[in-house]
Amino acid sequence: MEHFGLSHILYEPDKYSPDTLDLLIDEEAREYWLNTCEKLVEKYVNFALANTDDPTVEIRALKFKTCYVEALKELRVNPVAHGQLTIRLLLDVNETCLRSQGFFDLWKQQKKYENDAALASLSSRLAEIDALPNDRQKWTEICRGVLAGNMFDWGAQAVTDILDCGLYDALQKIQNRPWLYDGLDKWLDKLEKTVHHCAAVFVDNSGVDIVLELEEVLQHASLICPVLSAALATGDLVVRSSGQRGPCLDLRTISVGLCTEMKVRGVDLIILEGMGRALHTNFNARLSVDSLKLAVVKNAWLAQRLGGPLFSVIFIYEDKPSET
Repeated sequence: MEHFGLSHILYEPDKYSPDTLDLLIDEEAREYWLNTCEKLVEKYVNFALANTDDPTVEIRALKFKTCYVEALKELRVNPVAHGQLTIRLLLDVNETCLRSQGFFDLWKQQKKYENDAALASLSSRLAEIDALPNDRQKWTEICRGVLAGNMFDWGAQAVTDILDCGLYDALQKIQNRPWLYDGLDKWLDKLEKTVHHCAAVFVDNSGVDIVLELEEVLQHASLICPVLSAALATGDLVVRSSGQRGPCLDLRTISVGLCTEMKVRGVDLIILEGMGRALHTNFNARLSVDSLKLAVVKNAWLAQRLGGPLFSVIFIYEDKPSET
């Protein structure tokens, strides 16, 4: 059922399917992702045990492990147990098992540490970007920064091995241009001819308190950056919940209120950032406004599937469909 306002976001809402891979049809992918999720369970448990001194954590972590391992076993035996089988579903089931045991954001402390470190270097980073000679170079460096930020992912095995790095190390590790999917010049050309009125940026989930966390980070950032400060003060920059449980994005399940606000504000650019939103889901989605899909591929199997090395960059710019 299409809900009101979805046509402002999706070009053909009735044809929209968020998921890139159908694990019911693709047996190789199914086997890979079930195995990967099974390996992740142990990592999540170890992380939970190491990052709290709550006396109940051991029993809760064990119950989470049992919950998810049993769910994965069931899906091996009966892949259609949930009617569909996608990476989005596997991540949603993981989130459900975590929440059932009171783990609402396993990485909260880690994120706080990284946010504090990032805010400490924000001023010098902004000065660096401001010093660039033209808008084209500034936008390029801003995009590289978003991609480098996308490297920080404690749920991705390939990243954990290199994650003691800061922004500048991450910038070194992302793929040099031309990227695997490289639509940056196409977007920069468009920016020279037009101005986007309002952008909606879908960023990573952070448990149920993403909005509170993001509001707080923006308040701190606004003390450093007058542009952000002014945008927050006028209400031009706002934080909203996308209503998703896990890191993927099903545009059919965002709230009517958010759809309406996007329409009222005249959103004419949608930015999907990160693997969950731009690669596992929405990679093939046709949106009804201009769109950017950007991510670093932090999974070797997926990178190979896409025809590139680990840490390949996906940067897709698509103009809104022309009126016929």
